[in-house]
Amino acid sequence: IKNMGKDTETGCDACKPSEASFLRTLELGIQFGKWILLENIGINLDPALEPVLQQQKVRDGSGYIIKLGDKSINYSESFKFFMTTTLPNPHYSPEVSVKVTLLNFAITPTGLEDQMLGIVVAKERPDLEEQKNQLVKENAKMNKQLKEIEDEILHLLSSSEGDVLEDDTLVDKVTASKLVSDDIAEKQISARQTEENIDNTRESYRPVAYRTAVLFFG
Repeated sequence: IKNMGKDTETGCDACKPSEASFLRTLELGIQFGKWILLENIGINLDPALEPVLQQQKVRDGSGYIIKLGDKSINYSESFKFFMTTTLPNPHYSPEVSVKVTLLNFAITPTGLEDQMLGIVVAKERPDLEEQKNQLVKENAKMNKQLKEIEDEILHLLSSSEGDVLEDDTLVDKVTASKLVSDDIAEKQISARQTEENIDNTRESYRPVAYRTAVLFFG
């Protein structure tokens, strides 16, 4: 990535999350259209990267601006952002996975086969790949909603005084949360069945992905 970036007009800068100036480096990269390589990331990403990962740029006159921290900065279309990790087998959450393109440089035959399967299905049945990606987003959203419900109930329990059964606010919240949780549980069952059907159809393209992996490693 560094060598490819050096050949561009604006160049490439590398930084690490541990560096105090990494957000400043990113800011300058966005403004001047540089390639930015953020090295040695962990499983959890800095929340400040969210606008960049989601490409939350808005039109401003003839160009675009993006909010980074408390600043609104000009967004150059030639800006590119890369992240690398030295973790041997990282497992990123669905929330992160849908915002980035994951590339495993330590590729294995099985890993390449799975990646090629996704590419083949995206070409041949884009509707299936879109459905699968949408399911990932919906499952992440539902899990987040369940976690928020649990946190709110725990907060009400910890702040409640006296008999919790006489706390109308807490009882009403628990009752409402139960209805929401039941609804989410039904949706998750339906989503699992849909995902299983999608995966079964995707598997019909497995021979093509396998042959591609064999050609690469052959």
